[in-house]
Amino acid sequence: MSQVVKLGVIGGSGVYQMAGITPLREHKITTPFGAPSDPIVEATVAGRSVYFLPRHGKGHRLTPSEVPYRANIHALKQLGVTHVLAVSACGIMQEDIAPGDMVVPDQIFDRTKGNRPSTFFGDGVVGHVTFADPFCPEMRGVIIEAAKHGGARVHTTGTYVCMEGPQFSTRAESQYYRKTLAPAVIGMTAIPEAKLAREAELCYGMLALATDYDCWHETHADVTVDMVLEVLRANSELANRIVKTVAALLPETSNSPLLSAAKHAIMTQKDLIPVATREKLKLLYGKYLG
Repeated sequence: MSQVVKLGVIGGSGVYQMAGITPLREHKITTPFGAPSDPIVEATVAGRSVYFLPRHGKGHRLTPSEVPYRANIHALKQLGVTHVLAVSACGIMQEDIAPGDMVVPDQIFDRTKGNRPSTFFGDGVVGHVTFADPFCPEMRGVIIEAAKHGGARVHTTGTYVCMEGPQFSTRAESQYYRKTLAPAVIGMTAIPEAKLAREAELCYGMLALATDYDCWHETHADVTVDMVLEVLRANSELANRIVKTVAALLPETSNSPLLSAAKHAIMTQKDLIPVATREKLKLLYGKYLG
């Protein structure tokens, strides 16, 4: 069944302050999984309401491991968001990618350490969603088109390695990833964000902003925060332009199968699901639990 498309953007706290965007209101939301990183700002972009959430909180207060990913995704779901654009600064893991390039990954390799809650299931209910292709094809297509339209040098496939952080890679780790996984980029936030978006039946895609060569490249300096920020500042206008174009290009309605990704996920016998758990998951799975 077709659904009306609503776009949420998870990224830096400055993204909704760009030219041409009119903030409408702030949504201070509570969820069964705690508070999100910050209030969600609703703004008008390309004639539609778009919901902006600073992943690390305003002022970048939360480490990648501290981000309340479940609360963030649940809060966007409460607002009726169907499609999520994740904007993330990433390290480069391939020779043909340069700082300032844009990457739209199609795969993820999880190297986090199990410290981050990564599912809405549990507490008496078991569910399994398909995650073979972690990024929504519909969103990927729109992001790629928007990046090309904006004049970016864009790489349209590649694996995103998600590490725990907050430290950057050791040289041995960086070389290991390159030789064994051949990824395009490395970052710290796609997991569990993408997993939770899939469980919440949201269409999730990423615009990865390539900032540095991690520490594997013999002729380039090892990554530092200053290096990352310098590239982000230089490319902020381009990234913002791509975000606005994504909002303009998304269809009014969508029939993506990911909008019902959890339809057959729940394995637990319905009458055995605890009342408290049923209530906690009502927004996400109430239509399946009866």
